Amino acid sequence: MGMIEGVTLTPLKIIEGEAGNVMHALKQSEPSFAGFGEAYFSTVNFNSVKGWKKHKQMLLNIIVPAGAIRFILYDGRVESITYGQFQELTLSPSAYQRLTVPPGIWMAFKGLSESLNMLLNIASIPHHPEEADNLPLKNDLIPYKGFHS
Repeated sequence: MGMIEGVTLTPLKIIEGEAGNVMHALKQSEPSFAGFGEAYFSTVNFNSVKGWKKHKQMLLNIIVPAGAIRFILYDGRVESITYGQFQELTLSPSAYQRLTVPPGIWMAFKGLSESLNMLLNIASIPHHPEEADNLPLKNDLIPYKGFHS
């Protein structure tokens, strides 16, 4: 499994301090910044899976500051050179980086830590329910067989 066209991973800094850490997320000057619509946190319980979801316009910038989350991406864009391909990766503070996902990519994610699994999404536009498509984990469109929950 390789990288899906348009998906990027950006290493981020954690500045450790005696009283606590500073964890970078996104700067306006970075190429992944495509505007600001909203920022939100989402949690996923241990061994639980959320997804499948595909945004039609929103660009996602995802960071995992707590726990560990496994992301599964599926390229459903017919015009893409990676159409029909999957990409899997795990984000956590020990693998601290930002996942940038363009519109048109299906995504699901699974909580891997028994403690808190939390992501931050810095979205390019505000959330609107009609802007995203959702599918159940088992469906006829995405041929992914790796979920065990």
